[in-house]
This record gives sequence, C-alpha cells and structure tokens, in this order.
Amino acid sequence: MTISAFDLFKIGIGPSSSHTGGPMTAAYLFTEVLRTGSLLSDVQRVQVDLFGSLGSTGHGHGTVKAVLLGLEGEQPHLVDPTSADARITRIGEVRSLNLGGKHPIPFQPDTDVVLHRRKRLDYHTNGMRFSAYSAAGDVMQTREYFSVGGGFVLDEDQIGSETAVLKPVPVSHPFGTADQLLGICRATGQSFSDVVLANELAWRTEDEVRAGLLEIWGVMQDTIRRGTTTGGILPGGLKVRRRAERQRQLLEKADDPNDRLGTMEWVTLFALAVNEENAAGGRVVTAPTNGAAGIIPAVLKYYVDFVPGADDDGVVRFLLAATAIGSLFKKNASISGAEVGCQGEVGSACAMAAGALAEVLGGTPEQVENAAEIGIEHNLGLTCDPVGGLVQIPCIERNAVGAMKAITAARMAVRGDGQHHVSLDVAIKTMRDTGADMMDKYKETARGGLALNVVEC
Repeated sequence: MTISAFDLFKIGIGPSSSHTGGPMTAAYLFTEVLRTGSLLSDVQRVQVDLFGSLGSTGHGHGTVKAVLLGLEGEQPHLVDPTSADARITRIGEVRSLNLGGKHPIPFQPDTDVVLHRRKRLDYHTNGMRFSAYSAAGDVMQTREYFSVGGGFVLDEDQIGSETAVLKPVPVSHPFGTADQLLGICRATGQSFSDVVLANELAWRTEDEVRAGLLEIWGVMQDTIRRGTTTGGILPGGLKVRRRAERQRQLLEKADDPNDRLGTMEWVTLFALAVNEENAAGGRVVTAPTNGAAGIIPAVLKYYVDFVPGADDDGVVRFLLAATAIGSLFKKNASISGAEVGCQGEVGSACAMAAGALAEVLGGTPEQVENAAEIGIEHNLGLTCDPVGGLVQIPCIERNAVGAMKAITAARMAVRGDGQHHVSLDVAIKTMRDTGADMMDKYKETARGGLALNVVEC
C-alpha cells in the first residue's frame, strides 16, 4: 500500500474529514453507483442511515449537511463552502433535493437521514448505509460505506483492503515501517523527502508534484488569512467566540522581531486561525485530518516566517517528509479519532509536523525519525471528547498546543544525534494498542470526558 502526499493532504471543508468529508464522498459515490447503473432517474426516495460515531455526532460534526450535499453531487474539494448552508436550508424548506445534481426527489432531512446513536456496523464505527427506493417502495440499490479517517472512504466491497482506494502502482522505494524507511535512506543517502518524491514520480512529474504541493500550501495560507481576519461566534450552539482575529490585532501592536515568546504566540495564532475556520465549515486542507488541520500549517508557516533561508523548495520538502511519517500512521495504526481517539489525529499531525520541521532544519533521517517519535510519544492516550459533538472544544486549542509540541520536538531532535530508546515504529504500535484499549466513549462519540462533564450553554 503506497500513500501519496495527495492522499494525506486533501482540500475540503470543515469541520471533520471523517465525519464531513468522508460522508460527502460516500454520498457522492452512491449517486455514481445509481448513475452508472442507469437507476438515477427512477429513484423516488433515498434513506441514509448513520451508525456509530457518525450517528452520535452527526449534527455537530456536519455529517447530515455533508451527506445532503454529496447526494446532490458535490465533492469535498469542489463544493463551495459559502453557499453550503443556504443549500441545506433550501432542501429543508422545499423538502426536496436534486439527486446527483440532476434528478429532483422528495427528501425530508429529519426522517430520511436516520442517526443510530447506539448501533454500529461491524467493520468500523464510522459506518453509513444508503438505500434508494422506487415509486412502488421497492429497494433499487443499497450500499454501505465506511469513513476510516482523513477523508478516506471504503465501500462494502473494499472492507479489509484499504489498498483498493490507494495507489496500486509500483514505486521506487516501497516501505512499510520507519525502520525500513531509515534503511532506504542509509542505503541511498537520501532524505525522507527524497524517498517520497521518488515514489510520487510513479504518478506525476516532479514539476506536477511541486506545483500540487505549493497549491496545497497556498490553500493553507488562505485558511490562515481568513481565520485571522474573521471574528464572530462559531456555529453550533456553544457560542464559542473566534479569537484569532483579535489575537492577530494584539500581536501586530506588540510585535517585536527579537521576542522569541512572541514568535511562539504567532504559531499559536496560526493554528487557532485554521481550526476556527474548520469549525466554521470553511475550506481547509486535511492534514492528515480536519480535527488536526491546524498543526501542519502552523508549523510550516513558522518555518516560512521565522527560519532564515526558508523557501518554496523547503515547503515542498516539508510536506513530502510529513507524508513519509503520516503514511506510517495510516498503514500501521490509524488517523481516525473515532477509532483510536485524538492521539490518531492531533498525535499523528504533531509527529508529521515535528519530523518535517526537523528535515527542513537540516536534520538527518535519524533526527527526523526521532522528532516524529517525540511528537507522538507525548500525545499517547489523548482522547477525542468533543463538547456538544462539535469540533471546537477542546479541538481548536489542542491544535495550538500540538503545534508547539511539534516545534519543541523538532528542535530537541536536531540538537541530538538521532539515537533514542523508543523508536517511531514502537510508538506507532503503542498508539494503535492504546486506541484498542480505549473505551468507545472517548473516541469521538461525545459521551465521555469533557463532552460529558462540560455543561452546554
């Protein structure tokens, strides 16, 4: 299984890659099944059943909204987030949607989308079932999908084989563990980013890889810009105030280029800005999830703004190195909060950012691996307990703290010699085992932790 940078870094909308992006993709894929089977024009009703974590937090994580947009033929990377709410309101008011963007059918969101809060499908907690009915009430097509983290979606025929949705072509340097990756680096004299770039060339030219990654960085910068220039209250009912705009204003007044603490405050601001945009349903880059989307952009902007000699080549190398590390989490554990808790989201993003920063700071492959290990080791056991089922508390601040951890991990690693007692492979296995032991109420169900103990108001 080879994971591309463009699998891990996907342009979409908030607030959740697994609960918004994945379900939108699944709904779109279901309409494609109907279309290719020449069934679309005969469908008179569609029912959507959301199970497990999707059923528990379906409204707070934007799942219902995403499913409706997907049924209308939208995809996460193409949908216009500024018009999404108006479209959902229209569907509710007229009690109809345009299936596949072409075929109007009656649709009542309150009854045609069923949230099963205590039931789950066997394969994964993020399960969905789509059913299409004829005018006579007969089932024309039914299909189950699973959103397995980071926007990745499997249908019922792909269960147990995630390679079905990834890239099956041979690559120059296949690796499945950090130890194997380090072996390749030692044998070839290449860095983490060099190895990933060589693999990316199986699908794209080097110019295309570079242009695509810089486009992703451009979207990240746009998200930071919007987040630092937009105030108000986040949607969802918790009345959480957006803070990034005011913090930017305060920092600009007090900005001192020699103030290292001020530098860290800017990094905090960048992460807050991204995740406030994500919570508001804005356009973000899944990195590797939406719940953790602020960490990599914040650390990358730290590199661009505060590290002497930073340039576009460094940006590309940063994202390629992050891909090397993220792919290890995806292959050997999980990046799904619903599967392993927030250690799989913020923890993996912190490790990716730490290793990537270590590389562009001039770290050796051993130091890069060490930085990534530090990043995940100090997020082990992190639960996913969103208050009110919203990607706001503690998610937004958690990204800011994760970004700071990543920078600290990278700086520690490049000051060392790369030798350490706990390997990245062991830390990833530990994360997977910890997630398996974690009670379901701490895995994106909003039934434990802060979600249970904070009174919603």
